[in-house]
Amino acid sequence: MPVRAVSARRKSFSAIFIFFFAVLLLGGIIALKIEVDRIPRKKIPGASIIYIPSGKYMKYATFGYSSVVADLVYLWAIQYYSTLTIVDRYQNLEHIFSIIAELDPRYKDPYEVGALIAIYEAKDLELGLRILDMGLAKNPGEWIFPFQAGHYAQLAKDFELARKYYEKAMKIPGAPDIAKRLYAAASFRTMDLKASWETWQEIYATATDQRVKDIALRHLYRVKSAIDIALLEEAIARFKERYGRNPEELKELVRARFLPSLPKDLDGKDYVYDKEKGEPSAPTIWWKK
Repeated sequence: MPVRAVSARRKSFSAIFIFFFAVLLLGGIIALKIEVDRIPRKKIPGASIIYIPSGKYMKYATFGYSSVVADLVYLWAIQYYSTLTIVDRYQNLEHIFSIIAELDPRYKDPYEVGALIAIYEAKDLELGLRILDMGLAKNPGEWIFPFQAGHYAQLAKDFELARKYYEKAMKIPGAPDIAKRLYAAASFRTMDLKASWETWQEIYATATDQRVKDIALRHLYRVKSAIDIALLEEAIARFKERYGRNPEELKELVRARFLPSLPKDLDGKDYVYDKEKGEPSAPTIWWKK
């Protein structure tokens, strides 16, 4: 028999042996887990997962089949976290999904699903964000992780945190245009009006879709109105402090030299003024423009 044929057969046998060894090893781990799951949980809280090693060391035992093992651990995790009778199942959630991340860092689904479980089932926003941060750390070119983190932070009304995540997302090549719009909107909610104004201006100037231009224009109207109204309110407060009353009309602020001139809205219209309450307001509802 030719030497090359013998060598090829040996390599083929070695590959088959390693594969079956990996399957047996994994079978042993699963069997061990099944036995551990039978132990009363009152005696060993979290017993179903305490025997799983860290992903970094577990990877060496997979003999090059780490992505296959990652799939199996992920499928097991889905089943495990769907078992409502395991009351302390969220205790090691981050550890479980970090194992999958070490075994197959490019496997995106587990990061997203792990974050969903943490946020909606475990009610732990910080944990969910850490899992998404892990996904970004392992895959710095994937905008989806900071984008989703921004979405969850926004739902929690933490607009400052949402703004930071949207900023990360929009700077990653391939990120959708909406990431920049969400960043601009979050900037407004945190009252960083300068950043919001500049970002909406950029969106308006670069948009090729008329619908997006219209959205940007409405938000520009909103931001400018907020800036102008804050200026008017400050001047009204100083006027009232000096004269003990609200100005009869906004023009009084100019005559009393509290303002050099009265601002106008984005359409060039005067702001509406309620002299009884001393409150200025925009002449148009921004989202109806």
